[in-house]
Amino acid sequence: MKKNSVKHLTIAALLVAMGIIIPMVMPRITIGPASFTLASHVPLFIAMFFSPWMAIAVGLGTGFGFFLSATPIIALRALSHILFAVIGALFLQKYPTIVLSKNKFVLFNGRFQLFNFVIGLIHSAAELAVVSVFYTMGNMPETYYAQGYIYSIFLLMGIGGLIHSLVDYNIAYFVANALSKQFDIPVFSQAKKLEKEKMDILPQEMESFI
Repeated sequence: MKKNSVKHLTIAALLVAMGIIIPMVMPRITIGPASFTLASHVPLFIAMFFSPWMAIAVGLGTGFGFFLSATPIIALRALSHILFAVIGALFLQKYPTIVLSKNKFVLFNGRFQLFNFVIGLIHSAAELAVVSVFYTMGNMPETYYAQGYIYSIFLLMGIGGLIHSLVDYNIAYFVANALSKQFDIPVFSQAKKLEKEKMDILPQEMESFI
């Protein structure tokens, strides 16, 4: 038990480090006054596949890390991620088989993408709330006010943030799914266990029916 806790603590620390480093090195897409860094949310999404506690730890770690290396608005946006991360992690714990797909590509898994969309809505809404507070206080760069709230905040930060979240979650899934074939990632391990139990029970039910 202690060994497993140390392992998860180490993984959480690595994910926090990745969450701080990725925005500094990955490609950035700039649209108007807003910018979106590819894979910046991937470490936190991966933490969701472990446990709610790891999601909280990584969310807090990246948030406080940005207080030291970035502006307050970026740090508070990062801290707001704890909301969607905890909700997502709790849901994955309760329904782990959502990560399994009969299709070769998870992009065609309707249940998984619906979950992705709901998490993305929570994600973008939380960030939108943080940015809106700064906007109404007059603490945003002038370019945001020149474009107006609807365009620069609601469309770019809200809708753009939703699309960014959808893309990053799919990247996180592909990474976690690949790693789960070699390492124990709790949600994937539990999903495979439940699927195996289901397959074991099915022949017994058919035999009793016959």
